[in-house]
Amino acid sequence: MKRQFPYIESNILETLCKTLGEALTNTEIDKYLADSGLKNVEPVGTKWRRLYNSFVEYQNRTQVSNGILKFVQISIHPTRFVHNKELFEATRTDLNKIFSFIGLQLGENGKFRGTEKATTISQAEQRASLLFSKLEDRNVHPEVLKFCKSELVENNYFHAVFEAVKSVADKIRSLSGETKDGSGLVDAVFSVNDPILIINDLRTETEKSEQKGFANLLKGFFGMFRNTVAHEPKIKWKIEEYDALDVMTLASLFHRRLDNSTKIR
Repeated sequence: MKRQFPYIESNILETLCKTLGEALTNTEIDKYLADSGLKNVEPVGTKWRRLYNSFVEYQNRTQVSNGILKFVQISIHPTRFVHNKELFEATRTDLNKIFSFIGLQLGENGKFRGTEKATTISQAEQRASLLFSKLEDRNVHPEVLKFCKSELVENNYFHAVFEAVKSVADKIRSLSGETKDGSGLVDAVFSVNDPILIINDLRTETEKSEQKGFANLLKGFFGMFRNTVAHEPKIKWKIEEYDALDVMTLASLFHRRLDNSTKIR
């Protein structure tokens, strides 16, 4: 790490050590302290306190946290979890709740990247949400994430889907100036004969078919998800994580095509 990372406050450091202590054995702590160039200040004792004392000694001596971050990267490297991805993701999630308070996030590749610093617990949980991470891995459109962040924190898939679908309708209204909703909105905006928005040049039969297909896909999307979610109580309409991921990915596809659409009237 060429960049010099600042001193980690003691309360954050203590929580970090407790989380690492649950994930590592004493033997692993000995090894990774040595591999990170940190002093093994307390060779015996409670795991988290051993880590805490070594980390404090390092920070007091260097006034940076680089060695601590190196320890995390080595000890929680994805290659150590090739046969247990769920454990890796769960550990990474817990760590990212802590690192969000210093503006860092441990990625799937085991390396740190910068992020907006969290100031509340809910913000930290939001950034560390497993569902949120999976959506980011799919490179889901930012508009989808923007409309359902609060739902993702609670892993409330019902409302997350509702908000993701709503985001597509909101985008169409914003781009077209049309005020309708659902199928009526789609018919008014993407009609082949008199469209407001087009997703291609609409010159050939193939391009006209694509415009029609896009419109039909949108109508099915709104009909299956938005109308159902809007009118059914949450307890009667169940959706699993993998379905939520797929719905939001489809919403992302719509957003990207809409970003490249053209308004012609």
